[in-house]
Amino acid sequence: MAQMGKREDFLLTQMKRSMEKLGCSAEMYGKATLMRFLIARSMDPEKAAKMFAQWLKWRSSMVPNGFISESEVPDELEAQKIFLQGLSKNKYPLLIIKACKHFPSKDQIQFQKFVVYMLDKSVSSAFKGREIGNEKLIGIIDLQQIAYKNIDARGLITGFQFLQAYYPERLAKCYILHMPWFFVSVWRLVSRFLEKATLEKIVMVSNDDERREFIKEVGEDVLPEEYGGQSKLVPIQDVVLTPCESGTTN
Repeated sequence: MAQMGKREDFLLTQMKRSMEKLGCSAEMYGKATLMRFLIARSMDPEKAAKMFAQWLKWRSSMVPNGFISESEVPDELEAQKIFLQGLSKNKYPLLIIKACKHFPSKDQIQFQKFVVYMLDKSVSSAFKGREIGNEKLIGIIDLQQIAYKNIDARGLITGFQFLQAYYPERLAKCYILHMPWFFVSVWRLVSRFLEKATLEKIVMVSNDDERREFIKEVGEDVLPEEYGGQSKLVPIQDVVLTPCESGTTN
């Protein structure tokens, strides 16, 4: 264990040196945050530093104020398609997407900002007074009652690509429920854009055994009644977060 800690510290030092060469500083960010980038790049300090630098550049451009306000994403929020349910059995925030309420966006900039709002708020709901840096989330994509007009391969790809590039190691697991036959080809297309590590975290729930395992893993307390749990659906905009001590972002 001590040997593992020494190796991690050595790789983190190498990563910070590489970041300095790229002209960026990790001064505001703790070990847990930097480790996510290292893990996402197979413990390669140079690749992790490059990923971190790209994240910093993207973050300052996409989220200049440090957060996306609800006034920036009114059309997406109006659909009431995203729900944030509190913490799972393993203390991960539970994010639920009801695909039947989603329609492909005509305003891609607003949609991208909405993805950031959704992921930021979900991750932030795991903070206990301050950000540690290794918080993860569980996602549920519910395809029940989805119609052709709701299909948005581009939107799904954008969401997963943001997770992969800008929220490394934030996804604990993603469950896909009620997949209809006509969505299989869409999912095959989307899957081509996903990294192996992401695909390994995606679980299709398609029979009673898988459903029981899904309920057991997530926890009945946090799951809404319609998924076999005991809670009510909570629209993401209705969730009030406690102020965070740390000024760092996701």
